[in-house]
Amino acid sequence: MLFDRVGIEAARGAILAHSVRADERLFRKGHVLSEADIDSLKRAGVNHVVVARLEPDDIGEDHAAARIALPLAGCGVRIGAAFTGRANLYAEARGILCIDADAVGRINAVDEAITLATLPPFSRVEPRQMLATIKIIPFAAPKQAIHAIERLIGSKPIIGVSAFATKSVALISTFLKDTRPQLLGKNANAVSARIEALGSRLIMDQRVPHEDGALASAIEGALAVGADPILIFGASAITDRRDVVPSAILRVGGRIDRFGMPVDPGNLLLLGHARGSTIIGLPGCARSPKRNGFDFVLERVLADIAISSTDIAAMGVGGLLAEIQTRPQPREAPFAVAPRAPDVAAIVLAAGQSRRMGYNKLTAELAGAPLVRHVAKAAIASQASTVLVVTGSGSDGVEAALGHLPVTLVHNPDFRLGLSTSLNAGIRKIPENCDAVVILLGDMPGISAGMIDKLIAAFNPEEGRAICVASHGGKRGNPVLWSRRFFPEMQSLKGDVGAKQLIVANEELVCDVEIGSDAPLVDIDTPDTLRAFAARLT
Repeated sequence: MLFDRVGIEAARGAILAHSVRADERLFRKGHVLSEADIDSLKRAGVNHVVVARLEPDDIGEDHAAARIALPLAGCGVRIGAAFTGRANLYAEARGILCIDADAVGRINAVDEAITLATLPPFSRVEPRQMLATIKIIPFAAPKQAIHAIERLIGSKPIIGVSAFATKSVALISTFLKDTRPQLLGKNANAVSARIEALGSRLIMDQRVPHEDGALASAIEGALAVGADPILIFGASAITDRRDVVPSAILRVGGRIDRFGMPVDPGNLLLLGHARGSTIIGLPGCARSPKRNGFDFVLERVLADIAISSTDIAAMGVGGLLAEIQTRPQPREAPFAVAPRAPDVAAIVLAAGQSRRMGYNKLTAELAGAPLVRHVAKAAIASQASTVLVVTGSGSDGVEAALGHLPVTLVHNPDFRLGLSTSLNAGIRKIPENCDAVVILLGDMPGISAGMIDKLIAAFNPEEGRAICVASHGGKRGNPVLWSRRFFPEMQSLKGDVGAKQLIVANEELVCDVEIGSDAPLVDIDTPDTLRAFAARLT
């Protein structure tokens, strides 16, 4: 990759290496300078810029990140669109993160331009939670390095999520003469809360004397009803492999795989198996809602991840959970929360009166489907979590065109008062958990799910990208993604105007996202533009 300070005329098609402000517009580093950009910079009196140009053996940052992400991701993992050389992997389900840690180390050793960071192996994860990020540090990566990583990964993905299964769990508690009934109830409450939180259910809560014969009979009963796993709370802590709990497991023909674990609290856990069911002898700390060694094992078992004595032995690194004076209350949260994918809604504006068309253009046929249906389907196929369609003029026809698509219809009775009223109607219905919204126009059929995803990938308010605008060749168009922080201002707009004035007023928070086609600039306003667009598809 070549860096140089060049005259503005020589910068066409080059990558801007340092951000430049011109005509109240910020051109961010990494932006590929178009003809329109060069004209804007010249008008602003910018004569020189620092640029980067790729050499023949370079692969651009976004393409390189996307190529690495594709073979990395396994079952239960979604790949986010690449932007600024970064591609993120997200969980699609609640479960346990499975990572080939050795392979991650080998990937990071290939070339310093390429980095892969992940959560710790066997982390408990939630849907949309970020699992890993691939970052190309410069504006490109060497082609030979990308090839080396692809060969290293091969056909076996190294990052996956094993989703929690719905399992039938048995709890057996033993008691001595002086055991308090309240303690046995606490056993059941603690276990039930844990397993229900992970999507399983307690089908047996049996209490028997602390004798190996009585306990063996209870284990037989749990096996007979198909319980897996079987959890045993002993009235007395297990002291060795000849104690009551392990002896009872052996009496039913089971085996003891591991007694003791290098996790504190949780040292006195026992792991066994009998007739295909996992049996766990619980340490006393399992009564506490705070995270302990029992959680390490239970989570893997409920996610159908095989666990052995060797696996438990490896839990020592990161296994010190006890509160110490220099690290007070580290177990307050059940698990660490990593960044997550932004929750983004999509609003399709479909309330206009189509004055230039002569009829409701949104119901016009294009490639076998109504115009508005193309836009709605793109939004549905994207990573947007919710799709709302705002109707107004000719709402019956628009609703019929959408058919049974999974969208939320929002009628705007004030559509005659202009575009701002449709924006307001849609924003009022956005779910409270959404971080941002993508505003799409119902008459722009060239917009695809991938283009919307690219806007979502660019969204990062912490890095100054709170408004993401689809653009092509230096010209801004639609759709536009807006951070929730702008919702009140968008709702205060009046008349037949969109939110363009907010873009101008918040230029430092705007990110232009090059879409790679003229789709953001093409809308259908007249019969002629409809015919011209249809001709492009043939």
